[in-house]
Formats: sequence, structure tokens, C-alpha cells
Amino acid sequence: MCDKCKGKFYITTPIYYPSDRLHIGHAYCTVATDTMARYKRMQGYDVMFLTGTDEHGQKIEDKAKEAGVTPQQFVDNIVTGDRGVLDLWKLMNISNDRFIRTTDDYHVEAIQKIFRKMYENGDIYKGAYKGKYCKPCESFWTESQLVDGKCPDCGREVEDAEEEAYFFRLSKYAGRVQDLLENTDFLEPRSRVNEMVNNFIKPGLEDLCVSRTSFSWGVPVDFDPGHVVYVWIDALFNYMTALGYMNDKYDDVEKFWPADVHFIGKEIVRFHAIIWPAMLMSMGLPLPKKVFGTGWLLLDGGKMSKSKGNVVDPYILSERFGVDALRFFLLRSFPFGSDGNFSNELLISTINVDLANDLGNLVSRTVAMAQKYFGEHLPAQQQGDLEKDAELVGMIENLRKAYEEQMEKYAFQNALAEIFKVISRANKYIDENAPWVLAKSEENKPRLARVLYNLLEAVRVCGGLLTPFMPDTAAEIAKRLGGAAMDWDSLGQYGLLSPEVATVAGPALFPRIDMDKELAELEALNKPAAPQEDPLPEPLPEIAFDEFAKVEMTVVKVLTCEKVKKSEKLLKFTLDDGTKEPRQILSGIAKFYAPEELVGKTLVAVTNLAPRKMMGQLSCGMLLSAERGDKLNLVMLDDKVPAGSRLV
Repeated sequence: MCDKCKGKFYITTPIYYPSDRLHIGHAYCTVATDTMARYKRMQGYDVMFLTGTDEHGQKIEDKAKEAGVTPQQFVDNIVTGDRGVLDLWKLMNISNDRFIRTTDDYHVEAIQKIFRKMYENGDIYKGAYKGKYCKPCESFWTESQLVDGKCPDCGREVEDAEEEAYFFRLSKYAGRVQDLLENTDFLEPRSRVNEMVNNFIKPGLEDLCVSRTSFSWGVPVDFDPGHVVYVWIDALFNYMTALGYMNDKYDDVEKFWPADVHFIGKEIVRFHAIIWPAMLMSMGLPLPKKVFGTGWLLLDGGKMSKSKGNVVDPYILSERFGVDALRFFLLRSFPFGSDGNFSNELLISTINVDLANDLGNLVSRTVAMAQKYFGEHLPAQQQGDLEKDAELVGMIENLRKAYEEQMEKYAFQNALAEIFKVISRANKYIDENAPWVLAKSEENKPRLARVLYNLLEAVRVCGGLLTPFMPDTAAEIAKRLGGAAMDWDSLGQYGLLSPEVATVAGPALFPRIDMDKELAELEALNKPAAPQEDPLPEPLPEIAFDEFAKVEMTVVKVLTCEKVKKSEKLLKFTLDDGTKEPRQILSGIAKFYAPEELVGKTLVAVTNLAPRKMMGQLSCGMLLSAERGDKLNLVMLDDKVPAGSRLV
């Protein structure tokens, strides 16, 4: 570790479940995590900032089927596709050091080892699950935990579930987890502690179902085929597998574990505050130092949700207002840890008041006056005034300490408030000292130079402390100040700016926005476009009946199906066509179906086509499918229709 490094700092944000279109609510927690990571880097810490995607579970499998693609193709599209998770993090200027996907091979391997170890420890045992299951939340519930018969977390309908399963002895750790929550600062805000203890632990913490057999999209239990690991074991241990725990991909466990803080949404506090520490206790591993449960961004009084039709598109907002303005708004407007009511009116008002009027105005006026009255450089000869300068100078000198106290408590809103107290005081200082009056007299030029110097110092320190929140804006402010020092040490001192600082002019950092006009345009943009159907294919030329009658269409049953090596499109089918010999057909539908879901299906094949080779393998016929746009759907028949039947 370098001499100047203050130590390590490991921070994580939730790995997102890639099942819905991303909205501004998804970015909220990650922007906060990014801000904290940037702040710690400024201080001199060796930071590891982890984010990623949680890609397994029944909900993913079901949504992939609805989309006509494999689960892997479904998650790949949402993570790496156009406007997917990686695109959104790039857009929002997220500076994560590592990105994990729970479908990564090294993670899957580690989860199998972890599951086996807890089983060998005696903390996982086999039984049968019967109860209620919320598919959207991937949560098991008892009848008594339901609210009006629905999931207590999301309010959706639950379904009956009954299957063979493995269980984790969560009840064994109830006392230790309760002690952790009640007698340490492990979970914050403190209000979340009472919720966890009173709602989940005191009524009796039941053992947790940790495997499923009713679907296959998950990490297989390697010692019991047919079982897949419960998605929350898979998801929670990402914080350690991403460091190299139980795998050879990385080697950072000793350096960064335990995590300094997990930032998470309040809807998953139960998993992180109860299940996660219990599993770590079972494994004999150190616990993270803190779990911090954030609030939700609410729209019209409800949580943002695609299913509710109230998604706010971060791409539209960023394109219109700028990424830094959006990042600033998220952490300036709402206390971190509480719910916040999002509205476009509040966003525009925050930009106009804080960024255009206060910050932008201070930077523009100060630089413009320095250049107007002194040209390229302020003069070295300056005259202070203890009475007139003391308050502003004192606020500049004390700002970093006040800011740091709030940042260490994750009180981002309060940290920004400290900065804007100085910005507000600096704007008032301009009016008090009236530089335009001082400029009229050559005798007052030294005093004018000191007034502008004090203002430039206020801009430098405030701009530097805005770096974690608004990195691009802070860099632009440094440029306007001639590349002034804005490192952490320099921000704790007044007077480090060269008295002969060379300022650089530039356009307004944040032009004012016409509220009414902007709201009208946003409303028009947010109106859902009318769904457009894929165009019908062009009709083919007519053919005679005798020609059509030559086509032999036969009912076939799928015996086996597998991907063709080195081909992204082809699946190889072995088919029962009613004869004694299996028939092999290759079909270019790998993009739309997983091989395992087609075994046993009843399809239709053209069986009198001349055989042809594809990727070096013989295809004896063609499977019928329906095409619309860029989608293909195999023609499937009732399984009662016997193989070998002919379509007539």
C-alpha cells in the first residue's frame, strides 16, 4: 500500500435484476454509491466499487419464454444490449471498479462450493416446501406474513408452491442476528432495525427454502441434479465471489473483505440484514461493517415500476438536462435513506435555483469580472478587509470539515447543503462589495483584486467538493480557474489559489430552463408511442395445386435437440417421423428457443426435401415456422397428434 493511501474501502450497490426496462429509480442508489466511491478516492483510499446484475431465477426464465428467447439471450440483451445496464451506467458516469454477472462461470463455480460447504456444515438439509411464493420478488412467505393475502413487499399476488427442496437453518441464527441488529450499527437507518426485528425475527424466524426444482434457470446443486440454488444465495454471495472467494478469477478477499458498506434498496433489506449475516455466520466469515437501506424514488405517490406504467426514462432526462444535473438532483433533493417524490417540476426547479442561479451564476460572474477588470491575471497586489472578508473566508476554511462530517454519515443532501451555504454567501458577498463600483477607481483596484480572489477561492473549494457528485462540472470549474488545485488536501485550506490566477471564460454552466415549455415537451416525449406491428411479408407468386401437392408435411416428435457447435443460429433435432429411423433436421432458430424446452414437442416438418449439408452436418428436411418481423415461432401441434401423420 502506498505511503499516502489512507487504507482500503469496499463499497457495493445492489446487483440489478434485469427483468424490466431501467428507469431513474434504478440509477438512484448506484449514483449515490458512485458518489461515495469518488469521495473516498479523493480522500486517498484504495477503493473497490462493485456493481453487477443478478441474472437467475424463475421470473427470468418465464420472461425469456414470453420473449421467445433463451434465458441467457434474454439477460445478455438487457445487460449488454442497446440501453441496457452497462449503457445506463456509462451514461450516468458510474465509476465502478468491477462488474459481476451471476451467470459468470467463476461465480457459478463458487456458489456451488458455498452451497456444498453449508450443507456439509449441517446448516442445509433436504425437505419439502409447501407455502406461498412471490415470483416477482423471488420470495417465500408463510400465510401469516402475507398482507391481505398478497406479498408484503410488492403487494402482488402470490402462488402456492410445493416441491422437494433444501432448507437453510436460518432459525439457528435468529438470536445472533437479532443481537447484531439491536446492539450494533450494522443496519442503518436505525428505523429499519425495528422493522426487521419486530416483523421477522420476534414472530419466529423460520428455516429458509434454498433450492428449487420447479424450474431450471439457476446455479445447479452439483450433488443433487434437478435442484437449483435459491436466487438469493446466488445473489448475496456475489459481494465475495467478485473478490475471488471460492474461485481463481480474483485474489482480493484478504484485501477488501469485509465490505465497508452495502448500499441497498429498502425492499431487499430483509435479505441483507437477516439472511446474509446468517449465511456468513454459517460459513465462519466476517460480516460486512454496514448495510444501508435507501428509500425509493416515488412517482405520483407510488414506486416507479414498468408494470404501473410510471417509468421515468433516464436517457431522456440526461439528454435534456445533462448527466451532472441529474446526478446532482437525485442527491440534493431527497434525504438518502428516505423515500423521495420525483417530479419533473422539482427537477427543473432544482436546476434553475441551485445550478443556474446559485452555482452557475457565481462561476460566470466571478470569472467574467476577473477578466473584465484585470484581463488574463489578477494582480499580485491585493488588499483585504478583515470585517468584510472574515465571514466568507471563515466559511471557506471550515467547509471541508463540515462536508466531511455529513459524507461520513452518508448524508449526501446535507453535504451539498454545506457547499451551497458557501455558494449563497459568496453571491451575497458580490452584492455587499459591489466590484463594479470598486472598478471605477484605480485606487480601489487592490481591494477589487482581493474581492475577486476570495470569490475565486470560494468557487475552487466548492467546485472541488462537488467532484464526487458532478465530476464533469467540477473539471470544467477547475478549467475556468486556470487548472487550479482541487485535490483533497488543497480543499481544506483557504489561500492556495495563486494570487495571479489566470481565469478562462466559458459558456454558462447551467442555462435557465423555461419551466412551462420544458414540461410540455417532456409530456409529449413521455406519451407512449402507438404499438407498431411488424409489416406483413410480401405475397409470393401463385402456384398450381399439383405443385403444392408435391410438398410432404409430416408430424414429428422431438427426441433430442442441441446447439450446433460454432453456429449461433442452428439447432440440431433428432425427430420421430413415424418411421423406424430417426430423422435429423437442422433449423436456424437457436436465437428463439433453448434446446431443452423443445424436447418432447410435436412439430411439423417438410420431409421430402432433398438433403443438404449445413455446418458440415446433414439436414434431412425443414421444420415449419411462422415468421413476423425478425421473430420465428415453430409450428407446434397438440401432443395427441401421432408422429408420422400427414398434413393434408
